[in-house]
Amino acid sequence: MARLLPGALARPTSAAIGHALGLGRTDRRRIVERNLRRVLGTELSGRELRRLVDETFASYARYYIESFRLPTTSPEQIAAGFRHDGYHHIEEALASGTGPILALPHLGGWEWAAFWLALVPKIRVTAVAEALEPPELFDWFTDLRRSLGMEVVPLGPEAGAAVSRAIRDGQVACLLCDRNLTGSGVEVEFFGEITTLPAGPATLALRTGAALLPTAVYFDGGVRVGVVRPPVPTERRGHLRDDV
Repeated sequence: MARLLPGALARPTSAAIGHALGLGRTDRRRIVERNLRRVLGTELSGRELRRLVDETFASYARYYIESFRLPTTSPEQIAAGFRHDGYHHIEEALASGTGPILALPHLGGWEWAAFWLALVPKIRVTAVAEALEPPELFDWFTDLRRSLGMEVVPLGPEAGAAVSRAIRDGQVACLLCDRNLTGSGVEVEFFGEITTLPAGPATLALRTGAALLPTAVYFDGGVRVGVVRPPVPTERRGHLRDDV
């Protein structure tokens, strides 16, 4: 159904689906409300809060609809729908012979950006993927990425070694880094609260010497904008855990 949608209807459809999902998932909606207040201020309430919550769910729905449409999207269309800021940090890292680590949040159209890397500048990409429910959805995403030449590594005990090999082979490693799924994360202060974030990106950067690049992909109207920041300093100073 997503592929059959005319392009002009994809975004309005995403907004409608996101709104419906938000209304039907009161538990998730409360979490989103709490997070928005944490970031934007506890005084956020009423119509403005509802609007921002709806936008959150709409963004997530848009990610899925655009991902489902990607197999029928040409490289020219992908290039026209993508803008980047700081891409030279990736180029500089690749020139060193060691592939960079892109530390990404679950945000915006990051799947679109990965396709752009693989199809436009034709850079080899390895991505670590967490399991999805239902399993058929995970298999679909895995087949989709591999069809474009991307290497997909399932999240698990063997992921670190596989990504290390890819980095040393000069590939770009895409690691989603805002959800601690393995229980081995590190404590950080995040918008005034203590939480845990995955240790994988920092650990791999320290062990391999790869550039660790904070990266995010934002929706900006009909365009996706990839922002790459300068490398995080990763010089070894003491025990590995402390450095992470």
